[in-house]
Amino acid sequence: MIKTIVFPEGGRQRYICAHFGEAYERIRPNASGDRMTKQPLAILLAAPRGFCAGVDRAIQIVETALEKYGAPVYVRHEIVHNKFVVDSLKAKGAIFVEELSEIPNDGRPVVFSAHGVPKSVPEEAGRRDMFYIDATCPLVSKVHREAERHFEKGYRIVLIGHAGHPEVIGTMGQLPEEAVLLVETLEDVGELPAALATEKLAYCTQTTLSVDDTAQIVEALKQRFPAIEGPHREDICYATTNRQAAVKAIAQRSDAMIVIGAPNSSNSNRLVEVATLHGCPKAMLVQRAAEIDWHWLDGVKTLGVTAGASAPERLIEELVTAARVHFDVTIEEQAITEENLVFKLPKSLVA
Repeated sequence: MIKTIVFPEGGRQRYICAHFGEAYERIRPNASGDRMTKQPLAILLAAPRGFCAGVDRAIQIVETALEKYGAPVYVRHEIVHNKFVVDSLKAKGAIFVEELSEIPNDGRPVVFSAHGVPKSVPEEAGRRDMFYIDATCPLVSKVHREAERHFEKGYRIVLIGHAGHPEVIGTMGQLPEEAVLLVETLEDVGELPAALATEKLAYCTQTTLSVDDTAQIVEALKQRFPAIEGPHREDICYATTNRQAAVKAIAQRSDAMIVIGAPNSSNSNRLVEVATLHGCPKAMLVQRAAEIDWHWLDGVKTLGVTAGASAPERLIEELVTAARVHFDVTIEEQAITEENLVFKLPKSLVA
């Protein structure tokens, strides 16, 4: 499914904003000199891109808590990995902290981030009689429940993920330390103790990994430990899978690709990797259009553009607007699927 959007002669373009679902018009200067002095640039938008259901829900949780209880609302860790989003919530009265010890016992709401938290965090909040709201993505919670079920049946868990990522910390923190082994690479699989072959093993994964890399690691685990069990359904979330597939679909058509996302966003970094591995000559990650060195696009005729799952559509609009200053822009969107998943808010916010 491909939607092509171009500037007709006369300069009026009707543009559909994918995230906000609203149509609006933009006027492009139609002076002939403008068209002659700017290099043509075709912007190829990958779709789906940007916000996923889990991110949208987490942001709504903070916003709804602010509306219902007033400011401040404390948030443990960045609610999602995007500075624009975090700064917007700060402006509304959210206070971001890394640990509960930074929060006074003042009865104000505390929100746990979309990445999930170790069990010790809600336990501490309970001991302190804190009013907390869990914004963990339901698809991350699914991984937590899988790991717990396997552990209860006597399995040792092999977690595929990135050390230090909040989601991995949260998943490992659902179980005793010795119950989970973390692997990041194929080499890590080779270094697992051979004695594990005598144990009951199960694997689960971080939800924001490279689909292709994870498939290779899973295959290596199965070769070393043929009896290892996996999840009933794939752990890598639908949004990660769809955004990577969308990048693959435009990579060979793009001379370069820009991914809008935060440097600490796992899924955004994976999109950069996927682009270059599937035929795009070069790709880079930026948080905002202001970070772009436009000389990097010298000689580029087709620019692929996408956004990580924590980046709002308005940052894509910002990039397109900035590109128009430097280039004679046409826009095409290539959509591989449509997303309509919505997660409900916690009962404490809708009661």
